[in-house]
Amino acid sequence: MAAALVRPHHNRMIAGVCAGLARRFGTTPATMRVLFLLSCLLPGPQCLVYLALWILLPSEETAGSTAW
Repeated sequence: MAAALVRPHHNRMIAGVCAGLARRFGTTPATMRVLFLLSCLLPGPQCLVYLALWILLPSEETAGSTAW
């Protein structure tokens, strides 16, 4: 079973979005950050997606307290 998609409290640089995605997809946070930076070279709404994930993804502390 894959890990839940949350923003972890540890290993975060700005908001923890890349660290959360890395945990979810089984890679390192550094790899996910490099992929994000490379994707910013392409046209598209990458920064808007990052901001949306920052707002929509629950933090690890709040996700643990509201789990069923």
